[in-house]
Amino acid sequence: MSNSRKFIVITSIFEATQAVKKFSDIPGWQLIVVGDKKTPPNWEYKDVIYLGPDDQEKLNFQITKHLPWDHYCRKMVGYLYAMRSGADIIFDTDDDNEPKESWPSLPEPGEPIKVLSGQKFINVYKYFTNEFVWPRGYPLSLVLSDQEINSSKTSSSVGVWQFLADEDPDVDAIYRLTNDKPIYFDENEPIILANGTACPFNSQNTAFIKEVFPLLYLPAFVTFRFTDILRGLVAQPILWENGYQLGFGPATVIQKRNPHDYMRDFESEIPVYLHSEEVIDLVRATLSAGPNDLLEQLRLSYKRLGEKSIVTDKENVLLDAWIQDIKSLT
Repeated sequence: MSNSRKFIVITSIFEATQAVKKFSDIPGWQLIVVGDKKTPPNWEYKDVIYLGPDDQEKLNFQITKHLPWDHYCRKMVGYLYAMRSGADIIFDTDDDNEPKESWPSLPEPGEPIKVLSGQKFINVYKYFTNEFVWPRGYPLSLVLSDQEINSSKTSSSVGVWQFLADEDPDVDAIYRLTNDKPIYFDENEPIILANGTACPFNSQNTAFIKEVFPLLYLPAFVTFRFTDILRGLVAQPILWENGYQLGFGPATVIQKRNPHDYMRDFESEIPVYLHSEEVIDLVRATLSAGPNDLLEQLRLSYKRLGEKSIVTDKENVLLDAWIQDIKSLT
């Protein structure tokens, strides 16, 4: 393993894809690929740390006792491995997102950046394109609404950066079933969302700084198309409470999307359509009189979602294991 403190984490069931090969060649970054039961045996690629099923069990993380197999959330083993290896930043992406020459394009900490505010949800895609498109997880009730956005330029503490994806960006099944037009975003400057202003973010091209690593938790017992969206919706009020913001940047990857059944995606996204706005409200209300500890805020938020039947008891058992693993690393 290199001496890098910057890690990229991917999970894959395929032989090394073009995206994996390109990420492995980026100087200063260490790529971790997390395998699953369906991953080809003896998977390997140069300069990549591969965590196969046997390797994952030997790491003795508590989450491996509860994580399902054949599931995207095996990725969390890679996050914990990176944390144990001294990571300062973890970039979350997928095996079908090929990095452009501009990747990662992370702004310098403290650099003055435009801050958007003015409403509860902002469709960030509108800032980067004039096309009629919205991110997966954006409330459908707002898709046709005009945006009254205020902006100012200031220095902020960004805990999570979401960069976009060209060609086949992260949109919902309704967009793909009714339009499915490829999108190439404008190379606009990055933006930050003010406290109280949200936009869904995903796990496709997303950087987390060390101070907010616990928010990498991926819910494993919700539908596949809800898991990373729910993560992002829970994370945003917790970021605000801890003095951090969510930032968005232009496309730094091209998504060559693995095959999907759009109707199955639609079915998997139903909780996304139903609960996006509600999750933000529930988490904010939970945190309003809660503790200052980020891990406890995360636990209480999911407990509240369980009380509303948005997540199950199994989710909270896994989350407790995640929290135990995080604490063991500090």
